[in-house]
Amino acid sequence: MPKPDLTPLTGGYRRAPVMQIGADVYCDTQVILAEIERRAPNPPAVTGLDWAVNFWADRLFFQATVPVIFGEIGDAVPQAFLDDREKLSGRPFDIKAMKAAAGVMRPQWRAHAAWVDQGLASAPYLSGAKPGLADVAAFMNIIWLSRATPQVAESLMAGLTRLPEWVAAMGAMGEGVRTEMAGRVALEISRDTQPGLPPAHDPADPTGLAPGTHVTVMADDYGRDPIAGTLVAATADRLVIRRDSADLGALHIHFPRAGYVAVRARPL
Repeated sequence: MPKPDLTPLTGGYRRAPVMQIGADVYCDTQVILAEIERRAPNPPAVTGLDWAVNFWADRLFFQATVPVIFGEIGDAVPQAFLDDREKLSGRPFDIKAMKAAAGVMRPQWRAHAAWVDQGLASAPYLSGAKPGLADVAAFMNIIWLSRATPQVAESLMAGLTRLPEWVAAMGAMGEGVRTEMAGRVALEISRDTQPGLPPAHDPADPTGLAPGTHVTVMADDYGRDPIAGTLVAATADRLVIRRDSADLGALHIHFPRAGYVAVRARPL
C-alpha cells in the first residue's frame, strides 16, 4: 500500500508491516501475530517461550543479519533505498561501516544460527512437533541471508547439521495467497467501519496512564516517529490508541508493548 494512503490509517507510522481489519490498525509484526492468534487460536501458533524467541530473532539475530548482508551486497543497493532507510532510522545507513563490521558479525550470526540448530535437537521444530512463531521468527533471518548472499549463508551454516532439513520444511509451507487491493478501498473500509472491542485496560499499568489520556507512542529502537492519539488501553502486551479524522472517522491503532513506549502528550 503506498505510503500516502497508509499514513492516514497509521497516523504517521512508517515501519512495515501493518495490518488493517476494518477500523483497527495493527503496527509491527509482534502485535499482528498476536491479533491473528487471538482471532484464530486453533491450532495454536504460539506456545511456551515463542514470544521471547521472537523478540530475540527480531532484535539480536536481526542486528547480526543486517551488516552481514549489506556488507556483502551494499554496493548494489539503490541510493533511493539507502535514503529511505536513513529517513526511517534517523541516522546514516553506512555501507562502509557495515562492510567493516561484517567480519566481526559473521561469527555472531553463526552463533545465533547455532542456537537454532541446538533448539532442533529434540524436535523437528523450535516450537515442538509442529512449526510455530519461534520457527517463523528465526527462519526470517536465515532465509533472508540465504537468498541475499547464498555463498555466505552456506559457509556460516556449515556443520549445523539440523538446519538444512528445517529450512527446507519451513520453505515448503509456502507464503499463502495474495490478493491486491487499491489503497482507496482500504480507506473506504476504515471509514465505513467502527473499531472493534479493545482489550481491557490494565489499572496496574506501570506508566499510570489512564484511558482518555492524550499520548504519543513510538518504537524504542528505530523509526521513532511519534504517533499521537488518545489512550484506549494499555496492557502487559499491547498499547491501543484512538485517532479521529474527518475523512476516516474513529480508528484504533494497536502497538506491541515490548519495544514501544507511550508517554503523556498535549491534547490533539
